[in-house]
Formats: sequence, C-alpha cells, structure tokens
Amino acid sequence: MCLAIPGKIKSIESQFDGLVRVAKVSFGGIIKEASLEMVPHAKVDDYVLVHVGVAISVVDEEEAKKTFRYLAEMGEVEEELGISEMLPDKEEYD
Repeated sequence: MCLAIPGKIKSIESQFDGLVRVAKVSFGGIIKEASLEMVPHAKVDDYVLVHVGVAISVVDEEEAKKTFRYLAEMGEVEEELGISEMLPDKEEYD
C-alpha cells in the first residue's frame, strides 16, 4: 500500500543553479525534504501531500488535518508502514 502524507512547507530552496526546488516539510514537527517539481506553484506555509519524497499536490489546511485524523485512527496501519513518527500529536490536528 502506498500513502501520501500531508505536511506543511516550512522553507523552499533552489538547487542545481535554480533548476530544482526542494522544500523542508514539517510532518508534525519532523522535518523532511521533498521535491516540489510536481507542484511548482507551492509556497511556504502551503500543505502538500508527499509520497516518497515528492510533493504530489497542494491541499488546504482542513483537508490536511482531516487526513491526519484518519491516519491517527488507523493506528495499526501507521505502525506497519513506519509512519507513526511522521504524525503530529493529536492536539495539533484537532
């Protein structure tokens, strides 16, 4: 099963002489890098769905929070997929 996890863009930098945009994305306080090549319009403070290190779409904050709640409800799945450390504390999305 493949999941895209929502995260909030904290910063954006250009790499390779401006050819590639990479974001620092927060997943409940854990910061990971994600390519923005599929969402060139994404900006700081946007929520994006990230799959294997690539932001695949921009979502609104409410949609991101809803997804966090669903992931938290699937507690067994989060352990199986090794994503529990990427989920925010419950109070962050309630």
